[in-house]
Amino acid sequence: MTESDEMKTIMDEVAACRRCVLHGARKRTVPGEGGDHARIMLIGEAPGYNEDVQGRPFVGRAGAFLDELLSSVGLKRNDVFITNILKCRPPGNRNPKSEEIKSCTPYLDRQIALLAPATICPMGNFAAGYILEKFGIKPAPIGSIHGKTFRIKSLIMDARIIPLYHPASAIYNPNMRNTLLEDFKNVAE
Repeated sequence: MTESDEMKTIMDEVAACRRCVLHGARKRTVPGEGGDHARIMLIGEAPGYNEDVQGRPFVGRAGAFLDELLSSVGLKRNDVFITNILKCRPPGNRNPKSEEIKSCTPYLDRQIALLAPATICPMGNFAAGYILEKFGIKPAPIGSIHGKTFRIKSLIMDARIIPLYHPASAIYNPNMRNTLLEDFKNVAE
């Protein structure tokens, strides 16, 4: 089975998933998208309204800003893999619940293992907390760790984690825009 076949299998499993209550209200699942051999993985928290309608990650206003962030460092969407810790939209865009994270992250874990990205960028507190803890790093609030690089090295993975503010933060607080632009420079290095 090729890497593309394995990713399609994960995506098909996500589409049929009923592991938590979120499946009941979703329009479409949002398993993720990007280059088959992407060296950078961007991980958000959960799909929003537009993502639920289209079945693609980061297609609303936060997605437009994410595209701008990528462009600012010479990257395009097909250069990276973009996904979320949750693959279905929580009602009213509320925060992910711990049982939803526990139910959904096995898909994310398989995506990470399959792609073995050189750089993992969790965006927002929930994504950063999950990813840091998964790799044995003590989670901290995004405000104190954004843009910092954490090295992870094991028998199966040699990568870096760069936690970032979620792109939506710049929509709600325009002062965050420059912070995100600066932090993305670390991603491109």
